[in-house]
Amino acid sequence: MKKLSEEAVGKAEEFILRTARILERRRFEFLFRGGAAEPVLTALAAYRNPDGGYGNALEPDGRGPGSQPVTVLSALHVLHEVGAAPDGVADYLASISTVDGGVPFVHPNAADYPRAPWWTIPETYEASLLPTANLVGALWQAGVTHPWIDQAAEFCWPRIESLTNTHPYEALACVGFLDAAPDRARAEAAATKVGELVRTAGLVRIGDAGATPEGYNAAELHTPHEYAATPDSLARHWFTDEELGTSLDALVDAQGEDGGWRVRWTIWTPATEFEWAGWMTVQALTTLRAYGRLEQVL
Repeated sequence: MKKLSEEAVGKAEEFILRTARILERRRFEFLFRGGAAEPVLTALAAYRNPDGGYGNALEPDGRGPGSQPVTVLSALHVLHEVGAAPDGVADYLASISTVDGGVPFVHPNAADYPRAPWWTIPETYEASLLPTANLVGALWQAGVTHPWIDQAAEFCWPRIESLTNTHPYEALACVGFLDAAPDRARAEAAATKVGELVRTAGLVRIGDAGATPEGYNAAELHTPHEYAATPDSLARHWFTDEELGTSLDALVDAQGEDGGWRVRWTIWTPATEFEWAGWMTVQALTTLRAYGRLEQVL
């Protein structure tokens, strides 16, 4: 079993100090150096908008100022890290909700601003399971109660339970929803079905084995530790101890010579390389710590 050495953690810190946004610097300080929550919240506040959502390239692939569902999800992740309440976020999501209760992957306010090629805006305003399930799960996890959450959960449940094909990112969104769902029996049953679909469709990258399914880029396939970012995730049961161990070994090995971790997807504009790398470096350290893979106890 590979662990990240104390020296390697130090290299990761140096990488963050050299290249990362102030937000990731503050998150690293809070998570791994005993820092306070307030500087994290101050850094995050720079990305918030008057409508209660978040924009301004908090999610690096959307460069516009307007609030976006997936950018709100990034903010919820940070708020959860520091134990802060996501005040007003559900009101924003309700304001952009479709009639069936969900929210779109990309809000049309991104149309006139630089964005990644995969941030496509459909011709019709449609809800997507991918952000909606993730957002409901994050708000459940935060203990928020709001009519939009109930409505959006009703949008998600039947779509998750009836999946016969999916995409790795959509499957990961289902995990976020099911891990936090109050109805544990229903969540466990649905997670078993989603896991079987992920395995049979080849939507997971396990070691070097197996070919990438037709229609997918290899960068889109998640690894076991990405589906199960913590040992208590329902997705943990999708993989053997050996498969998860190999995945975590690979995460240790993926640290670059400069101390950071990089995303697998395309860097479409230069600024996003290090904006994403800072985020991914904090995430890699968090995952490794959750599984006891840091030699230094932080």
